[in-house]
Order: sequence, then C-alpha cells, then structure tokens
Amino acid sequence: MTARRTAGLFDLRVIIALLMGIFGLVVTLMGLFGSSTKTTASGDPLEVNVNLWSGIPMLLLAAGFALWAKLRPTVLPPEPADDEEPPD
Repeated sequence: MTARRTAGLFDLRVIIALLMGIFGLVVTLMGLFGSSTKTTASGDPLEVNVNLWSGIPMLLLAAGFALWAKLRPTVLPPEPADDEEPPD
C-alpha cells in the first residue's frame, strides 16, 4: 500500500493564504501604527481607519484558506510503478 500524497505547498489555497496573510499583516500594522488623516475614508464623520478595517478581513481570509487546506488536503493520484506502462 502506497502512502497518500498531498499537494502540500503547491496547493493554491496555501499560496493564497500566504499572500493574503503577508498583505493583511502589512496593512493591519500600517492601520495600527501608521494611521494618519490620509488613510481615513474621506467625507466620513467617524474617520474610519481604512487600513485597519481592510487588513483584519485579509488576515481572517488567510486563516480560513490555511485551515481549509489543512483540513481538506488535495490528494494526488498514485504514481504508476516502474514496471507498469502509463495509460494512453
């Protein structure tokens, strides 16, 4: 019996999770420590910090993709043995 192989780091969900996590972390940190009047929504009387409120969902999306890839990995088809002929 051969071991079950998964896509691992080549799974698209892992790549999306890494990218969204990096972008979300940068945007969230800019919202926390680099906020100014230029990064708030113009015309909003509450002056919402756009970087903070767009970075947090990016981090949540990254966590969701990573969890999805961990719980439901993509299983690759088994490789043919050396003595077998590949199907046409």
